[in-house]
Amino acid sequence: MLCFNDHPSHWFETFLADLFLRAALPVLREGKWDLIVPVPLHPTKKREREFNQAERLASPLARALALPLNRNLVRRILPTQTQTLLSKKQRAENVRRAFAACAGRKLNGERVILVDDVLTTGATTSACAGVLKSLGASEVCVWTVARGL
Repeated sequence: MLCFNDHPSHWFETFLADLFLRAALPVLREGKWDLIVPVPLHPTKKREREFNQAERLASPLARALALPLNRNLVRRILPTQTQTLLSKKQRAENVRRAFAACAGRKLNGERVILVDDVLTTGATTSACAGVLKSLGASEVCVWTVARGL
């Protein structure tokens, strides 16, 4: 059973995490993955929200797969505007320079599962995957709990 704190925004989290695990686990157990990375929030946004929703989905996935969860490979360096009101082209531009590798980090061919909460155009996950590949990841797969239109 998944347990989360009593923050008002978490009331739906157990349900979403359960759906996420039911879909992801059968597929991901078939592969040989090395680690899980949640899409990071900018520190300002994380302070406002008090949690990172991608991280809250990635943690139970990491436990279920017995894989390390690494929050220290990719960082969000720009406080981008919300993607919800932007076109596909604007979304890609909005996050193009928003992510960077954390200083001193490297990968040596690891296969990485990148977790985000919602995938709409893929701009955010593509930007993060690019950073992971630049660090030396051999493969990056993306898992999200929802697909936006």
